Amino acid sequence: MAIEDTAEHWQVVASATPFTGHKTGVRTDDVVMPDGAVHQRDYQTHPGSVAIVALDDEGRVLVLRQYRHPVRQKLWEIPAGLLDVPGENPLHAAQRELYEEAHVKAEQWHVLTDVYTSPGGSDEAVRIFLARDLSEAEGERFEVSEEEADMELARVPVADLVRGALAGELHNTCLVVGALALAAVLNGYGVDALRPAGAPWPARPFEE
Repeated sequence: MAIEDTAEHWQVVASATPFTGHKTGVRTDDVVMPDGAVHQRDYQTHPGSVAIVALDDEGRVLVLRQYRHPVRQKLWEIPAGLLDVPGENPLHAAQRELYEEAHVKAEQWHVLTDVYTSPGGSDEAVRIFLARDLSEAEGERFEVSEEEADMELARVPVADLVRGALAGELHNTCLVVGALALAAVLNGYGVDALRPAGAPWPARPFEE
């Protein structure tokens, strides 16, 4: 039995966008259900994101701690950011975010996994990369502001991230998914099982 998500499109008879923010919005669709009834579904519209599991030569992952206002917590996360331009190559966006948030560059890149963060309430799609062969980026550091001005950086062993996720001490989606996926790679599947950095991404198509 093949276990694989598949594309499907149920009929939408009406659609409205009651709110549009700086980067995201809210859409209301009237969707025809299998029994013929029509029901409204509200969800956040999102441009998509990238996240990076940056693994150094000592088996540590680069993480950052940042305040997240909706949950009123400082969360440990991996570098991540929005796809700022429709159709933007996600690898280029990931390289930019790694530089801006950590002033780090990587020579080896693979797709670690692709996820929908909350498919019942948002269309956000995230591509999580594995970045290796790290070094400090050239030039001046990117000038941060707002929540990022208070950001802390650390390098943490993979096993500590896995333990923290399983213990309920770490909650950021990309960090938890990325750490568990990396542990699976390191403890069995191997990096050769991963897709190349430029692998197609149907959720957010892009040009090379």
